[in-house]
Amino acid sequence: MSAREEAGPGQPRTGRRELVYAVLLGVAGAGLSMWAVTRAWVVELEPRPAPLPPVRAARTGAQLLPWLPALALVTLAGWGAVLATRGRVRRLLGGVLTGLAAVVAAGGGYGLLAGFSGAVSRQWPLLCLLGGGCAAVAGVLTAARGDRWSVMGARYERSAGAATGPVSGRSTGDAWDALDRGADPTDD
Repeated sequence: MSAREEAGPGQPRTGRRELVYAVLLGVAGAGLSMWAVTRAWVVELEPRPAPLPPVRAARTGAQLLPWLPALALVTLAGWGAVLATRGRVRRLLGGVLTGLAAVVAAGGGYGLLAGFSGAVSRQWPLLCLLGGGCAAVAGVLTAARGDRWSVMGARYERSAGAATGPVSGRSTGDAWDALDRGADPTDD
């Protein structure tokens, strides 16, 4: 009996569905955090001599916490890597993404609780916290169940027994065939 028959008729579809949901949740959460970091979290008014009005200085989350957009971007990119990995590597990547997303959420939480001077806008740190939390949930799901999900097809991988060597002919088709085999068509 094959593994596909043991899993039952609905199992492969469920694994693919979980993968799609986890990746979409992770991308949406990391993207939301990335967007929220670019919004003004604090607006400070600097007084000037009369009759001039005060200068309004808006500071974004990226200006207040310079590391936060970088971590949000790495988290966002990591979800593309989830699609390209399999097995234990995918589960390990899920754990790493969970940690990164938790730090992004912590940055949003810090923005909510910190005593910044000036008028503080609470919705952007809250959205950063929410986005990091969503990405962390998706990371936990990936770490727990990622090895059971479907993987990319074999056509994207190099075969182990591929013969390498110089190109036998000189036509364009021969060069493409050599690339498919893993050979460098420029070697003579």
